[in-house]
Amino acid sequence: MAQPPGIKDVARAAGVSVGTVSNVLNRPDTVAGPTRIRVLSAISRLGYVRSDSARQLRAGRSRMIALLVLDMGNPFFVEVARGAERAARAAGLGVMLCNSGQSPAEEADYLGLFAEQRVRGVLLTPADATGRTIEDFRRHGIPFVLVDRVAEGRDGCSVSVDDVTGGALAVRHLVDAGHRDIAFVGGPVRLQQVKDRRDGARTALAEAGLEPGALKEIPTDRLDVAAGRDAGARLLGLPDAHRPTAVFCANDLLALGVLQAMYAAGVGVPDRLAIVGYDDIEFAAAAAVPLTSVRRPAPTMGAMATGLLLEETGTATAPDPGPDHEHEHQRVVLQPELVVRRSTLPPRAG
Repeated sequence: MAQPPGIKDVARAAGVSVGTVSNVLNRPDTVAGPTRIRVLSAISRLGYVRSDSARQLRAGRSRMIALLVLDMGNPFFVEVARGAERAARAAGLGVMLCNSGQSPAEEADYLGLFAEQRVRGVLLTPADATGRTIEDFRRHGIPFVLVDRVAEGRDGCSVSVDDVTGGALAVRHLVDAGHRDIAFVGGPVRLQQVKDRRDGARTALAEAGLEPGALKEIPTDRLDVAAGRDAGARLLGLPDAHRPTAVFCANDLLALGVLQAMYAAGVGVPDRLAIVGYDDIEFAAAAAVPLTSVRRPAPTMGAMATGLLLEETGTATAPDPGPDHEHEHQRVVLQPELVVRRSTLPPRAG
């Protein structure tokens, strides 16, 4: 495959020096009219496209921000990315979207890549519960904002949702519907979001005067539909006397997997098993049995996190904020909302 034309090719075609081509691109007023026209004609004829990479690296002002999420297979993070992209484009920036796959090792590799590329800033949903990869990245001096996770201390910004409250909303709804034997499907618990949702579920049970054992835990290695189907199979394998009457899943993909397993086994939802998901992705409402879910404002989270990042880098205030630019770190915590659908509603009489 032929190499794209470079600045030397343009100089050769126009019969000028590389410096003259550079002046036409960066300081056109310093080049005589006929020479400038000749260089521009060569650029057009060759199809030359300038690369801003070297200039941006020298200036330390890349026009790209990076977004690293846990799982791009989850529509929730697609919506987060959509909100981030809109906010970034409004500021004249692009977004580099990457997926850690819930792997701390992948997260560390990507953060290293972002440092090499000198991105303007990073939006990050952490996979490493220890925080070591973030601390290693911090030494590069590149601003970052945590998304879907609360920043600890005073050294960073974050935009998250109160997942303890979200978990409590889900299980309180099931308790109010008369359920006393409830399962929690989710994992890995090293993810703070999963832990918080489980803690919220336990809080709701305690408020209802139920013992902690009323919440059966069905752990999963991942947060996808396949893991949900596997969890559903394990639920079906329990003796009828020990099978819960309701299940709260750590996200909607797990809930959809559990729903698929019940449907395949001929177990009615919600008459034999009520199901609550989390995130309220588009597919929740479109499922064969529309899912009750805890809604989180994903696009708003992405847009707000990008806004905080732009403010920290000075992009939101001026092209070059200067040494006097000050940024106050913020930890924004949004509230979830329960959306009730047929997966938890009793069958209609008649």
